[in-house]
Amino acid sequence: MGVPIAEHILDAGYDVTVYTRTQSKAEGLLAKGAHWADGVVNAVTNADVIFTMVGYPSDVEDVYLSSDGILRASKRGAWMIDLTTSSPQLARDIHDAAEIDDKHAIDCPVTGGEAGAKSGTLTLIAGAKEKDIEPIRALLETFSAKIYCMSKAGMGQIAKLCNQISLASCMIGYADAMALAQQGGLDVKQTLEMIASGMGSSRALQELAPKSLEGDFTPGFLAEHFRKDIALALAQSEDLDITLPGTETAFALFDMLCQVGGSRMGTQALTLLYSDEQTGTAAGIDWSLLDSEEEECGHHHEDHDCCGGHHHEDGDCCGNHHHEGHDCCGEHHHEGHDCCGGHHHDSHEHTCDHHHKH
Repeated sequence: MGVPIAEHILDAGYDVTVYTRTQSKAEGLLAKGAHWADGVVNAVTNADVIFTMVGYPSDVEDVYLSSDGILRASKRGAWMIDLTTSSPQLARDIHDAAEIDDKHAIDCPVTGGEAGAKSGTLTLIAGAKEKDIEPIRALLETFSAKIYCMSKAGMGQIAKLCNQISLASCMIGYADAMALAQQGGLDVKQTLEMIASGMGSSRALQELAPKSLEGDFTPGFLAEHFRKDIALALAQSEDLDITLPGTETAFALFDMLCQVGGSRMGTQALTLLYSDEQTGTAAGIDWSLLDSEEEECGHHHEDHDCCGGHHHEDGDCCGNHHHEGHDCCGEHHHEGHDCCGGHHHDSHEHTCDHHHKH
C-alpha cells in the first residue's frame, strides 16, 4: 500500500524521498520524480514529515527506536506518521519519546485495503485530536477520504483493531454461509446475492465472497497480516482483562490458514479451510504442514510473523522535503515511512489446542 500512497503525495506536488528494503519496488515512484534514499537515516534526516508502513510491531519498534532509527535521525519539529497496524502501547511509547525531543509522532493506521490506497480513498484512524493533525491535514487528505481522530496516542491502533475484529467475524460468517449453502445443495452464487440484499450482508460478503467463489485468492490484504492484527487485538483484550470469543475463533482459523500454506494469500482464502482436499491443494494449501503443529505450539509459534519477527520485506519509508515521499517515505514538510512489526505479542498460544478441529 505504500507505493500508491506515495504516488498520491507526489501527485499533490510534494517532494518525496523514498526508502524500501527492495529498491525495485520503488522504481515506479522514482520514475514519477521521487528521490531514492540509501537507508532510513538518509530518508528522514531533513524531512518535515515521515510516513512509515511496515508489516509488524517489531519492525515499527526497530525502525523508530533503534540506535539508527527515525526518532534519533529525524530533526526537531518533524512529524512521524505510522500507518502500520501495530501495538497501542508501542504507539504511546513512540509518541512520548518523540515529544521529549520536540518531535511529533502519531499512530495513524488505515483501512480500505489496496484498492483504497490506489484510489486515494483510505480511511485514516489517528491517535490524536483534530487540532493535533491540522498542520498535516492537507497532506493526509491526499490519499484519504475520511480521517477519524481518536483523541490520544495509541487510540488509533485500538480503533483499528476494533475494525479488524469486526471484519474477522464478517468473514467467518460468509465462509460458514458458503459452506452450508454448498453442502445443502444450493446455488452458492444465488445464495450470496440473497444474503447481500438483507441484514446478513457485509462488505466482506459483497467484495470478498465472490472472489472466494471464483477461486481468486490473490491478496488485497495478506492473511498473515490479518492474523497479526487479530493477535494484537487479543493481546489488547488480555491487557484489559476482557474475553473476545469471536476474535479467538478468528485467530484460530487464520492461524491455521497461515500454517497450511495460505499466509501469502488474500484473507478470502479463509474459505479454503472448508473446501475439499483437492480444491485446497490446487489453490496451494498443504494440510500435511499441520503435522508439526504441536512442536510449533511448544515454542511459542516462533515462525509466526504475527508474533514479531522482523519480516519487513514490504516495509516502505518515505520522507518528503517539504513534500517528499519515501516508502519509508520522508517528506520535508511531509515525509513518510511505511513500517509494521510484531511487538512481542506471543500471547495467542492458547489457540493451539483447537487448531485441528477443522
